[in-house]
Amino acid sequence: MRGVVFLGDRTLEIRELLNPEPASGDVVIDMKASGLCGTDLHTFRRPRAEIGDLADPKVRGHEPCGVIAKVGQGVTSVSVGDRVMMYHYSRCGRCRMCRAGYTQMCIEGALVYGTTENGGHEDYMLAPAWTCVTLREELSFEEGAALSCGTGTAFHGLKRLTLTATDTLAIFGQGPVGASGTAIAATMGVRVIAVDVIPERLEFARRLGAFETIDARKVDAVEAIRELTHGEGADATLETSGIPAVRVDAMKSTGIWGRLCFVGIGGETTIDISGQVINKQLTLYGSRTFSIGGLAEVADFVVDRGVPLKELITHRFPLEEAVEAYRVFDEGKTGKVVFVWD
Repeated sequence: MRGVVFLGDRTLEIRELLNPEPASGDVVIDMKASGLCGTDLHTFRRPRAEIGDLADPKVRGHEPCGVIAKVGQGVTSVSVGDRVMMYHYSRCGRCRMCRAGYTQMCIEGALVYGTTENGGHEDYMLAPAWTCVTLREELSFEEGAALSCGTGTAFHGLKRLTLTATDTLAIFGQGPVGASGTAIAATMGVRVIAVDVIPERLEFARRLGAFETIDARKVDAVEAIRELTHGEGADATLETSGIPAVRVDAMKSTGIWGRLCFVGIGGETTIDISGQVINKQLTLYGSRTFSIGGLAEVADFVVDRGVPLKELITHRFPLEEAVEAYRVFDEGKTGKVVFVWD
């Protein structure tokens, strides 16, 4: 079978690998869709010297979705032929974080499929059976892949903000995570102001339901948000870019008694605690993906509330076109990009 590995300096390779066989408690997933995520780009762009052992790198892709092809001994939670999403974390199963379903927060340290373990950019993926979540029939495999990280991350970040239809929400960044947030919040009846610097993504945000879009290359995003909110700032803000300067703008754009949730991964950020947090009585949240139960929850929400998730997926590539897929995604002008299998 084939699998995609990163070699550093924006290069990758499709390698021939042995087909996996499930041990006790494991399954093999016949991959049908595997999403490309912004966090993949961090590794894709990393210098070659930082990649590690190029003779045995891990298969990338942490948004796997497919059909159960084989089950190991003792597996009863899923059967061959089941359509599943895969929760891409595993670990001890004993600590309080694992018992609560937040395996990515495992106190002993999580295993991450697509980073420390082989991920979904391969024809067949080996996974613990308990990480598989049923994919509802109303959802395509591509939608299941999007839900498995990016869209699920946006949904659970929005949940931290306890939004109502009376709120104005500013979303900084309209990549796949931010665009997911725009679509979900608009479905909830929230007034969304979408901020980005790429015209294609701003146009995409409008199609997904943004009330207003702001091109931060052309105008001061903080001032523009204040103008749209009677000088008060947004009731709530979701920051998805991880860029330090954008994080600061998100804080400045949030009004008195406002709520701000950070989901974008990035470097260190310097903030004025007194002026930007205390004096405005802000509530700050950090939200890191979601629990395994949260994956099923966001899938139900998308189906039951009619979130236009299909529109989020703008590019589909077969695995053999992995070089082109990552080149296109790296340009930053797409919605969700996924590998698909017939």
